[in-house]
Amino acid sequence: MAARIFLFVGHPRSTSLSHGLADAYQRGAEAAGAEIRRMNLSDMSFDPDLTEGYHSRKTLEPCLEEWRAHTQWANHLVWAYPQWWGGMPAKMKGVLDRCFLPGFAMNYRENSVWWDRLLAGRSADVLMTSDAPILFDSLAYARAAKNQVERTVLKFSGIKPVKTLQFGPVKSAPEAKIAKWLKQAEARGEAMARKRA
Repeated sequence: MAARIFLFVGHPRSTSLSHGLADAYQRGAEAAGAEIRRMNLSDMSFDPDLTEGYHSRKTLEPCLEEWRAHTQWANHLVWAYPQWWGGMPAKMKGVLDRCFLPGFAMNYRENSVWWDRLLAGRSADVLMTSDAPILFDSLAYARAAKNQVERTVLKFSGIKPVKTLQFGPVKSAPEAKIAKWLKQAEARGEAMARKRA
C-alpha cells in the first residue's frame, strides 16, 4: 500500500525556499510511489482568528475543511515553513488555531488534566528554514520553534515520530548549500515514502 503524504507549505508568499524544499520532498516521495496531497498557505483564504477560543466555533472555510480532510487521510504529514520570531508565520498559526480543535486533534477528558490524542497513527516531518545559525538557535533559544511544533502541536495531538529538518542560515547560504538542502529534502521524501508504504 502506498504511503499517503499530506504536504503543507506554510509560507504565506507563493514563492520561497519552503516551496522549493516541499517540491524536492514531493519529487522524492512520488519517485518512491507515495500518494501526495498538497496545499500551499499562499492559496488559502480564511479568517485566521479564533475569536471566541473554544467557547464558540466559527464555520470552517472550504480550504480549512479541505486541510482537515487531507490531514485525516494521510499517514504522514510534512509541514514546510520559515521560522519567524521563534515560531511559525501568523497565517500558518491561524490554520492550526482554526483546525486543531477539540474533536479533531484532541479531546480534553472531563475532570482530568489528561486528554485523548485524536491524530495518533500518523508521523510527521517538519522542513523549517531560519536565518539564525542552528547552533545559535540551540544555545540561545533552546530551539523554541522546533519545540513548539513538535511538542505542543504534533505530539500533543498524537502525531509521532516527528523529525524536524532545520535549514539555515538562509540569508547567507550560497547556491551550492541550497542545492545540498534540496537534495536532503528529496532524499528524506523518498525514505519516508518507502517507510510508510
